[in-house]
Amino acid sequence: MANRDNHYEAAFEEFLRARGVPYVAVDEARRSLMADGESIKSLDFIVAAPGRTTWLVDVKGRRFPSGDQTCHYWKNWAPQEDLVSLAQWESIFGEGFQGLLVFAYHILGNRAPLPAERCFCFRDRLYGFVAIGLDDYSAWARPISPSWDTVAMPTAEFRRLGRAVETFLTSG
Repeated sequence: MANRDNHYEAAFEEFLRARGVPYVAVDEARRSLMADGESIKSLDFIVAAPGRTTWLVDVKGRRFPSGDQTCHYWKNWAPQEDLVSLAQWESIFGEGFQGLLVFAYHILGNRAPLPAERCFCFRDRLYGFVAIGLDDYSAWARPISPSWDTVAMPTAEFRRLGRAVETFLTSG
């Protein structure tokens, strides 16, 4: 089960339910143990797109804008471990399964990452779900904090390659 204490993941799960998208919420309470004894970070959801790829989803909750100055938009950082784990899950599941990072932006100001009709209201909060395939994100990811082992994409590339999550979930 997804972490119900995490409002970003709870909002994304309700978004999937509201649109009738088939999914499995993954139990994140503990890491998965592989046959070789190594552990791997759990993903958040397995999402079936009709007639398309099955997405291995990791939700990244961010505020829009973020920071004390409320002038930082398009934050898209992620722990490097999340990218490595998603790639491992792709390998384990095999062909037809792809990693997808979903940036769940909690919209706090009068700007949004998506047009109003693509935003989603959940528990009196407004969200914009911007997704990017693991391959695209990994190709552009650059270290931002060695001590935290985090990476991010340049904002211009993220805005060019990131899309409303619906585009990954619809058939056709």
